[in-house]
Amino acid sequence: MYIDSHCHLCFPELAGDIDGVLARMAAAQVSGALNVCVTLEEFPQVRALVEQRDRLWCSVGVHPDYPAGENPENAQGVPVEEPTVERLVALSRHPKVVAIGETGLDYYRLKEPLDWQRDRFRVHIRAARAAGKPLIIHTRSAAEDTIRLMREEGAAETGGVMHCFTESWETAQAALDLGFYISFSGIVTFKSATDLQAVAAKVPLDRLLIETDSPYLAPVPYRGKTNEPGFVPHVAAKIAALRGLDTAELARHSTENFSRLFKVL
Repeated sequence: MYIDSHCHLCFPELAGDIDGVLARMAAAQVSGALNVCVTLEEFPQVRALVEQRDRLWCSVGVHPDYPAGENPENAQGVPVEEPTVERLVALSRHPKVVAIGETGLDYYRLKEPLDWQRDRFRVHIRAARAAGKPLIIHTRSAAEDTIRLMREEGAAETGGVMHCFTESWETAQAALDLGFYISFSGIVTFKSATDLQAVAAKVPLDRLLIETDSPYLAPVPYRGKTNEPGFVPHVAAKIAALRGLDTAELARHSTENFSRLFKVL
């Protein structure tokens, strides 16, 4: 059985067919999924979905792609609430909330000054420490600062996962040294992802997770289509092949790791 450690079931591409998504997920032997929050405005919907079903869990946090400011807006034109430690901790007390995030740093599209993004990341780390829950960390074109802030804010105290990992082995090693897990998405199946495949072959089996990050980044052979949790076995199969393992063994390790990190199952 597989676990999708990171998906966005409340995004419009999946929310309109949630019963179908979950049925296809079960047919693919994907026994559970973590529904990840990206804004506080979205959180009630994220939480409500997992409350209604077994073996679905969620997180609470604000993604670094949503700019701060006097009147920040997300892609849907909805004002974004800036998180505080107290607000995140309060929302995380729900029994179905198993993590803080997704949070982190993303310099790919946004330009300096990005102090607001770094400050927000610090808030999430402090909230995770106060709540005693692991972090879900997103990093893109910001690996050095991401690791630096994790060290400065004591992220090792809570641990967590570097989700949809696309960075170097050196960055993976730094995160592993802080007690974090490394999660691979459908990107690892792409023909061009040779450097990432080398990292996936080296991460210790007891610190490895698999995910879809759906509705994005569908793995081969579904690349270019809407992604969904039922596709996560393809991620497992690719990593297993890279490591010379049976796919079932890779699935077992990643499911055990998910249970250990998020204290579920």
